Amino acid sequence: MSNIVAIVGRPNVGKSTFFNRLIKRREAIVDAVSGVTRDRHYGKSEWNGREFTVIDTGGYVIGSDDIFEAEIDKQVELAIDEADVIVFMVDVESGVTGMDEDVANLLRKVNKPVFLAVNKVDNNKRAEDAVEFYSLGLGEYFNIASVNGSGTGDLLDAVVKALPEHVETVEDDLPRFAVVGRPNAGKSSFINALIGEDRYIVTDIAGTTRDAMDTKYNRFGFEFNLVDTAGIRRKSKVKEDLEFYSVMRSIRAIEHCDVCLIVADADRGFDGQVQNIFWLAERNRKGIVILVNKWDLVEKDTNSVRDYEKKIRKELEPFTDVPIVFMSVLNKQRIFKAIETAVEVYNNRTKKIKTSKLNEVLLPIIENNPPPALKGKFVKIKYIMQLPTPQPQFAFFCNLPQYVREPYKRFLENKLREHFDFHGVPISVYMRKK
Repeated sequence: MSNIVAIVGRPNVGKSTFFNRLIKRREAIVDAVSGVTRDRHYGKSEWNGREFTVIDTGGYVIGSDDIFEAEIDKQVELAIDEADVIVFMVDVESGVTGMDEDVANLLRKVNKPVFLAVNKVDNNKRAEDAVEFYSLGLGEYFNIASVNGSGTGDLLDAVVKALPEHVETVEDDLPRFAVVGRPNAGKSSFINALIGEDRYIVTDIAGTTRDAMDTKYNRFGFEFNLVDTAGIRRKSKVKEDLEFYSVMRSIRAIEHCDVCLIVADADRGFDGQVQNIFWLAERNRKGIVILVNKWDLVEKDTNSVRDYEKKIRKELEPFTDVPIVFMSVLNKQRIFKAIETAVEVYNNRTKKIKTSKLNEVLLPIIENNPPPALKGKFVKIKYIMQLPTPQPQFAFFCNLPQYVREPYKRFLENKLREHFDFHGVPISVYMRKK
């Protein structure tokens, strides 16, 4: 499970610029996943071979500065709670402000690594000005300029060194299905209906489930853990501290599961927030099942399901090979279908295909539809194998991997889906030099 690094500080000190620098560095190198990064305040980064999750707390508070005054303390307290390492950012241009002092007071009481980053230090004069930040009582500080990246390397070296070594909890290695979605979409009711006991308190107040909880579950001769998460709220609604908390928790639940059951409310449709959750799961390469709940409340005609499904798939492009189950938790309609589908997706995600079979099926297709020539160079794909990773990744060995473009990789992905059934599972296709 990935370590969490939280960036805290008052508005306009450059947290987002620093955040963007961290995740871009990784996005650029590690994997250019098709589709865009849809969520601005959460990302993965990697430095010196250690991977970690970065959260820009400022992104979770939208409002005027005075609303922020009240919020910032809660934010910092939560970051302290949830993160493994905290980067506290201040701005050399404005010097030490009252708000900085408030944050520093909270951080001095913490027994977690805190790094003070003085931003916008891009010349010697400013480096001299930065000395006043010693007054915050947090010890040594790092001079950085997140715009051009100067100083960020030293800061990251220190951050990565301070990350706790992974102590993997020896959990049962049962598959984990996380139930995620926005508040009040019916996640807890869904789990109650499955388990048949009111282990979760279900009320109409959004956000009563504060934490990710696990339930062992056995059905269809298949045993797994069900993880219920606090609803992920739209950022502008993350006013109450617990909301921010639930966002962090849901992120962890998604990172830590095998299949995400994304519960959407039929009334509200597959809106921006549910899409964010979808892309978060896709970016983490998890199995995905979309559950449209409260379907009993929708006015229907013969084509309702088809039209609704079409609309959702349009939003999911280019990754549309995802099961969609229409259900009503209240009437216990198709709730077991949802679990059955999740089990199928789990099996698809863990499927291993023999190298001989892959080559036998795909090489003739590639021969008939070779990659388009680029600058008069012809790409020859010689050999295909599935990589030994927890989720499906395939390496295509060829003479000129750099000449194979995204559309052709998508063509290969579609052929893999067509012949080997990876319904509900993101696939990665890599071109390798043979």
